Amino acid sequence: MRAGSTAKAARTLAVSQPAVSQSIKQLETHAGFALFFRARSRLEPTAEAHALLAEVDRAFIGLDAIEHRIRSLRDGGTDTLAVAVYPALGLGFLPRALARLAKNQGRKNLPRISLQVCSSKDVLQRVRSAEVDFGLMADELPPHGVDHSVFATMQAIVVLPRHHLLAKRASIPPKLLAKHPLIALNPEDAARSRLERLFEHEGERLSVAIETPYAASVCALVRAGLGVGVVNPLTALDYAGPDLALRQLEQAANFTSVLVLPPGKPLSSIARQLISAMHSQLERDLAAVQLAMAPNDTLRQSD
Repeated sequence: MRAGSTAKAARTLAVSQPAVSQSIKQLETHAGFALFFRARSRLEPTAEAHALLAEVDRAFIGLDAIEHRIRSLRDGGTDTLAVAVYPALGLGFLPRALARLAKNQGRKNLPRISLQVCSSKDVLQRVRSAEVDFGLMADELPPHGVDHSVFATMQAIVVLPRHHLLAKRASIPPKLLAKHPLIALNPEDAARSRLERLFEHEGERLSVAIETPYAASVCALVRAGLGVGVVNPLTALDYAGPDLALRQLEQAANFTSVLVLPPGKPLSSIARQLISAMHSQLERDLAAVQLAMAPNDTLRQSD
């Protein structure tokens, strides 16, 4: 299906074209239904073929995870700390937490570290397959099939261009925010849904100008002057500075981060130490966010 023709498939597989055609016939006989129909001298996949391909892809994802784990064990044994984190916490917060761990333990005493920044869906998949020691994901997906607990519930922060009219206020109510173009997270994001419900409760609607899946993109777009945004405080801290102001949202809207672990697998000592460093860094980062929202707007990064 990916090759587009039996001739190209034959070249890719290094077999003859009749061998490919024969394999298709055998698979159709075994399945009991047609996988392709002929249109304009070409074989076109049926709906059943597309559905079957999706299942095959999922099977190969599992095989890829096994192969990745084999390479990891071959190259680094068990002395590798592997973590999968969704972008909101993986791009800035986790590097700071790892730096804190290195400071506490001594860099030479740390194992090789694999930090995989990926979607919450991929985080969940990698934890389920035990490809990583643990993961951090948003609460947009139910964490079925893994051990899990809430890592942090954080109050949303309004991000504004530094010289925006609303930046003169210490806190911003939904009724004022609704009057300005909003850079919003995608509709399927759980935090976006909570924000919409908060605005509806106040009798307002979001004035969405741009949608994006990443809080980092929200901050970058706001910093470019394209609107205002509501993001988690840790990502806001990554971008706070001369071009971006942080302000309190008057009504509470939360972002929740979930710690997920492979079921029944005990954490290594170094993994537990990293989680402890993450909690310490979280406390310091949230304190730094409060300083960034102070009237003098002086940002003090945590040590």
